[in-house]
Formats: sequence, structure tokens, C-alpha cells
Amino acid sequence: MFEYPERSRSRRDTIAFLVCLVLACGALFAPAPQADAMARAIRTTVLVPLIWLQTRAEEGKASRSRLAAIQAQRDSLARMAQLVPELRDENGGLRALLGLSQRLPTRFVPAEILHQSQPTDGRTLLLNVGTADGVQPFQPVVAPEGLLGVISSAESHSSIALTWAHPEFRASAYTEGDGVFGIVASSTPGASDEPLLELRGVPYRDSVPPGTLVLSSGLGGVYPHGIPLGRVIGVARELTGWERVYLVRPAANPGQAAHALVLLDGGDRAVDSAYPASGGP
Repeated sequence: MFEYPERSRSRRDTIAFLVCLVLACGALFAPAPQADAMARAIRTTVLVPLIWLQTRAEEGKASRSRLAAIQAQRDSLARMAQLVPELRDENGGLRALLGLSQRLPTRFVPAEILHQSQPTDGRTLLLNVGTADGVQPFQPVVAPEGLLGVISSAESHSSIALTWAHPEFRASAYTEGDGVFGIVASSTPGASDEPLLELRGVPYRDSVPPGTLVLSSGLGGVYPHGIPLGRVIGVARELTGWERVYLVRPAANPGQAAHALVLLDGGDRAVDSAYPASGGP
């Protein structure tokens, strides 16, 4: 009679099960020395492949854990490496601001810029100082490079500053050297995306060469004498026989400033000594 392979495998499985059951019962009821000897024999024969697989699984798990830890460390180091230039720039800015504060002959309040507008709309700055710190409207806001703007409104612990890019910004100014006077205002948007200033009201007979430094004149009582505003880069337009309007590249960039100083004395005292580039010591 023909015997099917499935039935043969079933019988072998049954026999193997019975053998395992007998061994288990024997190990359960056998004395301790015989049970230990039987366990050692099973571990060194039948269970060797299983023990090997378990060892490899534990090693794989440990390797994956170490790999995850190494990847996390690598990502942290990469993030720190990306932050190094930013921290270096911020530290440089703070050192420059500290140097400016030591040279200023006027009272001031250090401020942090809490919100910075986009480069294309850097017209206002939110500062973390207010009336509780002595900040009032029409007080200048300066950076180590030059003028950032002026306080427009102040609350107890915050204030809003209009930067030189605001359409309402005006400052009386003069040029270094020849001392040509005029009014500095925000330049009207043109073909260039770079925000610029304009030196307006310069008499037609006066000529200002490119590269000339433009500073606040102190007239008007808002901005003290000697704050750098920018440098002349060329003629914007002119009315023949009447006046010339010059384009000025600003000295300070509000979009990159993270800290600033608010001058509490306004235009009462000159600050040209605090800016060596303006002719001070």
C-alpha cells in the first residue's frame, strides 16, 4: 500500500514530539545532577544553532543601537558646525557694540531686536526696552556701524523703531571733508533691489565725490552730531542750476542687526568721538 509523504512527515513530527515530551518529563523528575547533565548535553548539541542565532540577534540589536547613537552624534555635530558662523558673527557684533558703548559720551540703553523684518521690508524694529528703561519717542537707535533708526513709539517694556528704510525717515546730515549739508531720506525704489538712502537738497554748485562719508549734523535735536549714515555712491538725479540728489549706501543694515543701543540724550551731545570713521579719535 502506498504511503503519502504528508502522513510520513506527520508520523515523524509525532515521534519527535513524544521524544521531547519524554525528555522533558525525565528532566523534570530526574535528580538534580542528572538534570544538569542532561541540560548541558542539550545545550551543546541540539540548542547550539539556536544559541548562535540568539547571540547574532543580540549583536545585531547592539550594533543598531550604536549606529543610532553615532548618527545622532553626527547630526548634533553637523548642527553645531552650521551654528558656528552664526555664533561667530553674533559674538563679533556684541564685541563691536560693547566697544561702541565704552566710547559713547551719552547715556544709552542696550536693546535686543526681538523681530526683524524681511530684507525687502526692513522698515520697523521691535526692541525689548521701553518707558520703564527710560526709552521715549524720537530717541536714536544706533549700531556699531552707524544709525539704524529712531524710536517711534514706546510701551512699558517694548518699543518700535523706524529704520532709515521707512518712507517717513528724515535726518539732517553733512558730508565729511567739505561739510556739504543736506537731508538724508529713504531712496525711492528703483531698478536696484538694494535699499539705499538719498542725500537731498545739496546745492548744485557743490559736488560730492563717491565714497564720501555722510554723517548726522545734529540739527533738529533728534540725532546727535557725528553718527555715520552711509557713503555716497553717485548722483541719483539733479535739477540743473538748483540742486543735486546723491545716492548713499547705508552704513548699518537693520536686517542683520540683533542688538542695538538707544541713545537717551537724543541730539544733546555729539557722538563723533565714538565713531573713529567719522573723524573722531
